[in-house]
Amino acid sequence: MYDVCIIGAGVVGMNIARELTKYNLKICILEKEEDVSCGCSKANSGIVHGGYTDKPGTLKAKLCIQGNRMYDQLNQELHFGYRETGAFVLAFEEEDLPQIQNLYDMGIQNGVQDLKIIDRQEVLKLEPHVNENIKGALYIKHVGVTSPYEFVIALAENAIANGAEIKLNAEVTGITHENDESFTITTTAGDKVTARYLINAAGIFSDKISTMVGIGDYKITPRRGQYLLLDKEESYLVNSVIFQVPTKMGKGILVTTTYHGNLMIGPNAEEIDDKNDVSTDEKTLDHIIATARKSVPHFNMQKVLKSFAGNRPVSGLKDWVIEESPVKNFIHLIGVDSPGLTASPAIAQYVLGILQNSGLSLIKKETFDPYRKPIIKVKEHNFKGDINASDPQEHLICRCERVTEAEIVDCLQRGIPIRSLDAISRRTRAGFGTCQGAFCSPRVKKLIAETLGISPEEIKEKSSASSLLAQRVKRMNLKKL
Repeated sequence: MYDVCIIGAGVVGMNIARELTKYNLKICILEKEEDVSCGCSKANSGIVHGGYTDKPGTLKAKLCIQGNRMYDQLNQELHFGYRETGAFVLAFEEEDLPQIQNLYDMGIQNGVQDLKIIDRQEVLKLEPHVNENIKGALYIKHVGVTSPYEFVIALAENAIANGAEIKLNAEVTGITHENDESFTITTTAGDKVTARYLINAAGIFSDKISTMVGIGDYKITPRRGQYLLLDKEESYLVNSVIFQVPTKMGKGILVTTTYHGNLMIGPNAEEIDDKNDVSTDEKTLDHIIATARKSVPHFNMQKVLKSFAGNRPVSGLKDWVIEESPVKNFIHLIGVDSPGLTASPAIAQYVLGILQNSGLSLIKKETFDPYRKPIIKVKEHNFKGDINASDPQEHLICRCERVTEAEIVDCLQRGIPIRSLDAISRRTRAGFGTCQGAFCSPRVKKLIAETLGISPEEIKEKSSASSLLAQRVKRMNLKKL
C-alpha cells in the first residue's frame, strides 16, 4: 500500500510528488497519458507570473507570489530552464491608464516587489519595437519565462530518483474508499492501486475524479488558448514579456520569447465543450495575430513555425479549491488555472500542510537528493558538432537545435519510458527547429530503436495527447495570415 497516490502527472501533481519524496513515504503517481506533462502543463505560455492580476486575499494571489519566488532555486537544483525577463502591461489609450493603476494597486496589496508605472518614453527605451503610440505601461520586474514541459519532466525524474513510482497509460476508471482507511484505485493499466491518502491533481478532469468518490459539486469547463510560435530570428523584437490590459477572460494576448528563444504570441480564450480539443483554426489565429500586432507591430509571419493549443481548467469559482474534501483523506485541487504553473511549487507546500493536518506523519528523508542533471547541454561557440561525427557528444542528430546522440540516449535512461518522437522533442528539442523535424525525425526514431532494442514501428510520431485528430493549421497556411 502506498502512503499517498497522486492522480495527474502535470506540473501541480509532479511538484507535490517531488515535495513528498523529501519524507519517508511511499508515493505513487497515476497518469492517463504515455508521458508526463501531456495536458495543459505542456501547452501554455510558460510565463512565471508576477502576481499583480489576482484578487488580493485569494489563495491564487498568495500562492502565485510564493511560487514566483521559488523558481530560481528550483532551477539551480533541477536545471529545467528559467530566466527572469521582467514584463510590461501596455496602455494603448488614455482610458487604459486607470486599469494600469488598478493593477499596480492590486500588486502592492499582494506583496509584489519592484512594480512601477512608467511613461511612453521609458517603455520605448527598454522595448524599442513595441507600438510607439502607447500611453504608458506597468513594469513588473519579477516575471520570467520557463520551459513548462521540461520543468515537469525534471520534477518527475527527480521524484523517481528519490523513490516515487509513476504509472503511465493508467487512466483512473474507479475509486473505492475502504472504511475511511484507504482508497482502492482501478485504472486502464489493469492493476489496482491502494493508498491511505489520495490527491486529485487531474487538471481539466479533476471534476470527473471528484465524482468518482461521490463529490459532484464541481464542473470544469475547458478554456482553450491558441498560440503561434515563430523562429528564433524574430526574438530581437522583445526583451521581456509584453502583456495587454487583461480582460475577464484572462491576461490577454501576449508577445514573448520562450525560454529557448523563439518568439511566441497568444493565447486567446474560448470556452469549449470537448476537453480533448486542442485544434487551431485560421480565423482565431488571424485575430491573435492582429491583436498581437497592436503590441509589437512588425513580426514576420514568414518566420512562423507552427500553431498549437492548450486547455485550461475553469471551474467558474472565484478562487482555486485546494483542500481536504468531505471524503476523509481525499485532497482535491479544483480549477487550478493561470497562474497555476507559477504557483505550482507553493501549491505543493500548501498540500503538504493539508496532509500533515490530516494526520500524515512527515519524517524527513536523510537521503533526499534535490539535484537533477540537465539533458540539454549548452553548446559553446567552439562546439564541433557534425552529423557524421563518431563521438556521441558531437554527433548531431538534429541540426536546427544542435541536439546530439548523447543527449537523446541520456533522456532515454532516466526512468520514464519513452515511445514517441514527441517525448524526445520535449526533453531535447529535437524536431522543434526551423525544419520541424523534416531532417531529424527518421534519425531520432532509428536511434531510439537501437538504444532500446525495439522495432522502429513501435515508436510513434506523436503521443496520444498530441492527438493526430486535432486539426492544426498547416505551416504554409500560417504564413499567409
